[in-house]
Amino acid sequence: MSRSQERLLLGFRVVAVIEAVSYVALVLASIAHRIGQTQNFVPRIGPVHGVIFLAYLSYALLLRRVLRWDASTTLFVILAAVIPLGGIYVEQRVGKLARLKP
Repeated sequence: MSRSQERLLLGFRVVAVIEAVSYVALVLASIAHRIGQTQNFVPRIGPVHGVIFLAYLSYALLLRRVLRWDASTTLFVILAAVIPLGGIYVEQRVGKLARLKP
């Protein structure tokens, strides 16, 4: 794996963790607001999470091209982001996924 691929992979791993944490924050803010425990933070957290999610998606599609992921690997990485903390699971697995591809 080249140096630029390693940097790209590291960037993706960082974004994956941030995306997972922001998703959990959004879910918790939504639950807290629904049960009336706090003011509504969803309008503040939602757009931030949206931008982070788009960065995650962009990285995933870029990595697909650079690391020559097949469609099933790419789909797995993208679908994991819609599960709370799925990004953390992907972050842990993505190094292995990169090494599996020639």
